[in-house]
Amino acid sequence: MHQDPESPACREEAKLLPDEWLKVKPTVINGNLSPGVYYPTGSKRFAASPPVPSPTDSRPSRSHRHGVTRRTRRRAVLKNGDCNVLKSKISQRRLRFLQDMFTTLVDAQWRWTLLVFTLSFILSWLLFALIWWLIAFTHGDLEIDHLPEMQEDSNWKPCVFNIYGFTSCFLFSIETQHTIGYGARTTTEECPEAIFIMCLQSIVGVMIQAFMVGIVFAKMTRPKHRTQTLLFSKYAVICQRDGELCLMFRVGDLRKSHIIGASVRAQLIRSRTTKEGEVLSHYQTELDLNADGCDSNLFFIWPITMVHRINAESPFYGISAADILQEKFEIVVILEGTIESTGQTTQARSSYTTSEIMWGHRFMPLVTYNRERQGYEVDYSKFEETTQVDTPLCSAKELDEFYGSQTDRRSIESTEHGQQPLVLKIPERPGTEAKAEQTDGDFTVTL
Repeated sequence: MHQDPESPACREEAKLLPDEWLKVKPTVINGNLSPGVYYPTGSKRFAASPPVPSPTDSRPSRSHRHGVTRRTRRRAVLKNGDCNVLKSKISQRRLRFLQDMFTTLVDAQWRWTLLVFTLSFILSWLLFALIWWLIAFTHGDLEIDHLPEMQEDSNWKPCVFNIYGFTSCFLFSIETQHTIGYGARTTTEECPEAIFIMCLQSIVGVMIQAFMVGIVFAKMTRPKHRTQTLLFSKYAVICQRDGELCLMFRVGDLRKSHIIGASVRAQLIRSRTTKEGEVLSHYQTELDLNADGCDSNLFFIWPITMVHRINAESPFYGISAADILQEKFEIVVILEGTIESTGQTTQARSSYTTSEIMWGHRFMPLVTYNRERQGYEVDYSKFEETTQVDTPLCSAKELDEFYGSQTDRRSIESTEHGQQPLVLKIPERPGTEAKAEQTDGDFTVTL
């Protein structure tokens, strides 16, 4: 088997890569075939530095090739978890939102909530002040001979004591609604309508306070704020684990109070064409996730790497490293659980597009035991760090066809201390002997 980097197949594969990606040539380690790895260059995030191409390289520069742009899908869920969905042409939109005023004000921005909060009190004070002024005016309490200084001489009994005009009515409205009771202005039994308005304003005042305080409290204690301390890794990686290609991303929690019953889900959003020719542009597929051999329900005490095994049931089963560059899909990840301190449920979201999936990388460990502090220490500066690992560029389907079933596979072999990359071994056939040679930059395998 002869693999020439300048062969038409290799050149076609190289055309699928963007300008900033390079490929490590296949090498022979301990007589075993080590596949190449694609990785981005010019980044400080990676542990190893890629080889710099020689200035005398005669191959044409990729920066001048036509059509090398990478295809990406427009996000349905932004990195901060907000849904990138705009709703338009909704019939009776304002009426529908006004019918659910409580939820509308809770979801509104703070400036609108505070504006409604202030106007609800000021307008209610002014409305009842006008009613008190009308009661005093119709009863004759605002005539010159019936003002408070003249009431004792004229033996006049007003509806409300110490009312001089609209300003006095406004102060009395505030005192009545909030049960301040300074004692200067009080109602009398002279006007039954005044007693009724006083009872009505007391009831309305309690309702307004309960409604507005409930909105402010619900807005300040929304579970959405808890998601600000829940982290998702910026990138997802694809590498081998236990002989299988796996898609992995990392989740973490910054707070000391834990998320109870935490669970993580992932959905793949991409286009799909049915047998009848119908194009489903936003078809969603559930991805199976697990963490450390468990299901997606987490004991979430430190950052955890979620793993999606790319097997026969996975939608990525037939996708290779080169296909990732041309595919258009989005992976939406959802973390749900109960807040330990408040008992409310919360949901954090993020997403990964093809430009945020790194083939041939693995997350660095970030949990160590601190002997001085006698506890496990989580170094969040390493939350995004990855290291390059030797990973097959072919799809999981092609890998299974080449190596056979998982039980018969002898594909991965690690060296001491993990200093050298993982190596793919070529399975031996009965009565044959595999021999690998490397000459003049070409790789030859003889059976």
